[in-house]
Amino acid sequence: MTDPAAARAGTRRLVSGVVWNVLGRGLPLVVALALTPPLVAALGIERWGLFTLALGLVGVFGVFDLGLGAALTRTLAERIGRGERAGEGALVASALALLLVLSMLLAAALWLAVPALVERGLNVPPPLQAEAIAGLRVLAAAAPLVVVNAALWGVLAAHQRFRAANLAAMPVAVLYYLGPLLVLLVWDSLAGVMLALVGARLLNTVAYAALIRPIVPGISLRAVSLRAVAPLLRLGGWMSLSGVLTQVSLYTDRFLIGALLSLAAVAFYATPLDLVMRLWILPVAVAQALLPALASSFRAMPGETAALLRRGTLLIAGLVLPGCVALSVLAHPLLRLWLGAAFADGGAEVLRILAVGILFSCAGFAPGSLLDAIGRPDVTARFALTLALVSLPVAVLLLLVAGIEGAAIAWSLRAAVECGGRMLLAARLYPAAAPALRRIAPVLAAAATAPE
Repeated sequence: MTDPAAARAGTRRLVSGVVWNVLGRGLPLVVALALTPPLVAALGIERWGLFTLALGLVGVFGVFDLGLGAALTRTLAERIGRGERAGEGALVASALALLLVLSMLLAAALWLAVPALVERGLNVPPPLQAEAIAGLRVLAAAAPLVVVNAALWGVLAAHQRFRAANLAAMPVAVLYYLGPLLVLLVWDSLAGVMLALVGARLLNTVAYAALIRPIVPGISLRAVSLRAVAPLLRLGGWMSLSGVLTQVSLYTDRFLIGALLSLAAVAFYATPLDLVMRLWILPVAVAQALLPALASSFRAMPGETAALLRRGTLLIAGLVLPGCVALSVLAHPLLRLWLGAAFADGGAEVLRILAVGILFSCAGFAPGSLLDAIGRPDVTARFALTLALVSLPVAVLLLLVAGIEGAAIAWSLRAAVECGGRMLLAARLYPAAAPALRRIAPVLAAAATAPE
């Protein structure tokens, strides 16, 4: 009989999961880029601004899953690796019930807050305010769907059903842009556009639920137990905190530049940063496939787990490095072609520096996945908090000394320290991985010189 942990930790499954995760995020992104010009033309600049704000708001909803999606992936994957399936339905049902209640409260609070947000928080022109309020209130209905979808994805990821999950999600992601465009042909209203977004999310929920039903029996209201979900809340809370700290670190530099330099400097810094951050799609795809495999194998197969970590890290580096080199070498002509000579002159050097830092930022996903898999996301979160407190004054100093290039150096240094710190923590808390991580470190250091 095949060991379930060994089967789940195989290279073939890892590569398959990565490929489907990349396709699941990459293809809708291409469609979004293609449909953006006609959607902007149909909405107009001001309503397009509200639409992008709505998409950002949907992303914020995901924070309120309390990390339970990733915690479910880790916990279920560990159980599956040990061959323990009893109680799985009750655990999933309890997590879904808790998230549904909390997200409905979030939706109600947002529905009540929308008028104040539109009239006082945002600079919405008076003729557009009524339409904006109606549209954003419709969007509030998406909050429970976004939060529940994160948990449903976590269950599918735990079972390594990446092909099915992404095949279900890709059409829905395309509808995020195609749906509003089609609605605008018959109903020129933000409310209709937001209904299209909510409808896309609802289709996503139905598709995920249909995929989960045959593989996780016993999901019912009678199985709900807060006691069952308490360990998930502790684990997910640390995962969620780590994610929030990462997001904060991405935007702190922009506010510092705006406060200490100028809005033009923000544009010349933020645009290259947003460009290099597009590479994150690759390590995220790998990390989502790594987590369930590592969680299944780390107790019984330390050697295979270390090998899986090594393969995952090198896979990330191999996927990201060509993009880093291209962004560094072509920084000036790329920015000139995309945004004009002014952006090229102002942001090319920033892009070259960030192209080095993003390699470390991406590589750090692999040891971070191991720390999550062994149940120690608290260590990752504490390290991220310490790093944020230390890196902030360094960023201010380098910004004052070297301008936006100094800010880019600070960002890249923080990424390198974060990657190195995660590797050290992973080696310390999971000694079997230490030899592999020691061999990987000089490879990453050498690769980081390639963009230069």
